[in-house]
Amino acid sequence: MDLKRNEFFDTQVLGHPSGLFVLFFTEMWERFSFYGMRALLVLFLVSALGIGGWDWPRENALALYGTYLALLYLTPIIGGTLADKYLGNRKAIIIGAIIMTLGHASMAIESNPFFLYTGLALLIIGTGFFKPNMTSFISVLYKDFPDKKDGAYTIFYMGVNAGAFLGIMLCGYLGEILGWSWGFGLAGIFMLLGLLQFTLAQGIFGEVGKRPNKEDITIETDDHSKVEDKLNPFTTIDKILIVLVSILGLTWVINDPLSKIGTVNFLEFGGVDYSGKIIVLTLILFVYLLGSRIVRYSPITRDKMLAVVVFAFFIIFFWASFEQAGGSMSIFAKDYTSRILSGNSAFIFNIVDIIITVVPIAIITYVLFLLFKQTFKKYFLSNLILAFSFVLIWGIVIWKIYNNFNTYSYEITYNTYQIAEIIDGKETVKEFPVTAVTIVPEKAVIVENTTVILSSNDFVKNDPIDIIDIDKKGANFKYLTPEQATSINTNIDATIVRKKDNEIQIPATWFLILNSLFIITFAPLFSKWWESKYNPKPANKYAIGLFFLGIGFAFLAYGAAGIPQGAKTASVSIVWLILAYLFHTLGELCVSPVGLSYVSKLVPPRMIAFMFGVWYLALAIGNKTSGKMGSMIDEITANYNISTFFLIFTIVPIIIGFIALSLSPLLKKLMHGVK
Repeated sequence: MDLKRNEFFDTQVLGHPSGLFVLFFTEMWERFSFYGMRALLVLFLVSALGIGGWDWPRENALALYGTYLALLYLTPIIGGTLADKYLGNRKAIIIGAIIMTLGHASMAIESNPFFLYTGLALLIIGTGFFKPNMTSFISVLYKDFPDKKDGAYTIFYMGVNAGAFLGIMLCGYLGEILGWSWGFGLAGIFMLLGLLQFTLAQGIFGEVGKRPNKEDITIETDDHSKVEDKLNPFTTIDKILIVLVSILGLTWVINDPLSKIGTVNFLEFGGVDYSGKIIVLTLILFVYLLGSRIVRYSPITRDKMLAVVVFAFFIIFFWASFEQAGGSMSIFAKDYTSRILSGNSAFIFNIVDIIITVVPIAIITYVLFLLFKQTFKKYFLSNLILAFSFVLIWGIVIWKIYNNFNTYSYEITYNTYQIAEIIDGKETVKEFPVTAVTIVPEKAVIVENTTVILSSNDFVKNDPIDIIDIDKKGANFKYLTPEQATSINTNIDATIVRKKDNEIQIPATWFLILNSLFIITFAPLFSKWWESKYNPKPANKYAIGLFFLGIGFAFLAYGAAGIPQGAKTASVSIVWLILAYLFHTLGELCVSPVGLSYVSKLVPPRMIAFMFGVWYLALAIGNKTSGKMGSMIDEITANYNISTFFLIFTIVPIIIGFIALSLSPLLKKLMHGVK
């Protein structure tokens, strides 16, 4: 079909086809659900049982988190293949959205392990269908307009991060304030709304994406002419290697959290753990499989696919560091960052929070209004779903602002006991809160401690209340309702001293919205940069992105330099975390959206969804590596300090950035004129 006559391009919003913004909002709600859940998962797993958490060690939580992310990016290669051969992009997107909706619904019953694990499994399967086909769908729609792809993918990426921004902010807020099931449940609601909105607007895409793209076997030469490309069917050896790599890789990925959480190690034989050897063997076999297939293609296709592999190599290292955001950086925000603000600082933060909450939503609402003007009559039901979505968003935002201004900070007292212990020949005094079931040792000394809690209740001096030590570190406490207090035995008796005026505590999940906020802010500038005469070479974009990433971690390493070895808590300024997220975002804009664009330009149309699956496989490796490295935070902090932990993530991206610069001439040759 001639896309120039496709309805997708008939109407425009902000200089791009209206249809792009249908995909923009579909992806936005899917990312809302994903990032909303992601913001809560690790915090939920490590939180105390008394407030609905599972009270897991950090290592176990981060191991499960890394495995979940890895599997999330492994399944797209299957979903992409099925779409290329049988389903087409549109059916695959709808199937994926339905499965993910069911997954989020299951996770809302988070107190039951069966439902949480089932929910995670459904999200993994659903993403496999949804993710590669949404990105490849844009590629197919823009195949006659390659000069517009970088800009289109950057706009699309704004939708990704608009969803991430809203999901983290609202799901994270509801999860921490009202309860985990509220946050997980809200993620599912908006996944359902995204599914309905996309399904009801199908007509705008014409026939594109309904059927697999089997007929187009051409590739573009250096002079932009089209030539027929030979097919490369899978051999028997290829199929055997695929099965072997899949079994070994999945076993290793799943075994990692199981060996920690369930003490089940499938890769241990005769008392020896072969996990390391297995994953090395798996990677060698995969590289051989990929290389042996690529060399069988025609020279131009071979070169372009090699270019994709090189970009994927950079992606692994980028995401291995970047995805610390949902793991170790969330822990840093919760345990090591000074999140209590008072006086003018609290007032300024509340105003800033209102601005960064309302303004982006107002901008997105304006984009929605522009889309309404172009498509409302023809796609009434789809637009009605979108309108309802934003009414719901604005309702939750207004409630959030109201609740923030009606939540009070209280100074309270509670009892602990101190006891001296001899560790490594040195006397160390340890302190433990006195709970309902605490048996105080004979030689212990009872001490009255003071701390601060937040509550919307209107307490007065000397009111007795129950609290819980969220992290069992004596740093973070939460008020328990009478119902909660009667259902657990780890509650601590406390007494109100006074109400503290104008004091707030920033939720740990709040910092995660910064990435999305900065993307919404800077994405248009980067989009213009890529379309200007100053557009850097592909390898240089990756190098710049990796340098930005390293600089962001350098701020964290510097800010954490004063935290002593082995410390479990601290009060580092929020400035360092904000600067880290800013530079990480600038790096992401140089790497992620343009990477999607390059894959779409370099890969033949008939295998576009499959190759996006391979691209997400690189992300899977990066994300699992992120989880493995993040789970070492306690070990590195105990043996060195947390500044050293972040210094590792400073050095590695910068080294890989210089490698990217050195490969620029090679990549230019492999890309055969693709820019």
